[in-house]
Amino acid sequence: MPPHTIRPLAATHLREALQAAADREPATALAALMHIDPDSWQAIEHRLQALGTDLIDVLAHTAGTGGPR
Repeated sequence: MPPHTIRPLAATHLREALQAAADREPATALAALMHIDPDSWQAIEHRLQALGTDLIDVLAHTAGTGGPR
């Protein structure tokens, strides 16, 4: 697999985590994040860095705005 590739299942877990953060369900968000594979984690971190942010900021923003509906 090429570097910086987010697997489809990892993308689904990330979306679930963001939705859980928006719904103010931190345990559910954490559980979803824990299912993301290491290669996809690297890709997610790389893409967020390119956007000038990190996962903590994205989760906090999502929780504050009500998330991706």
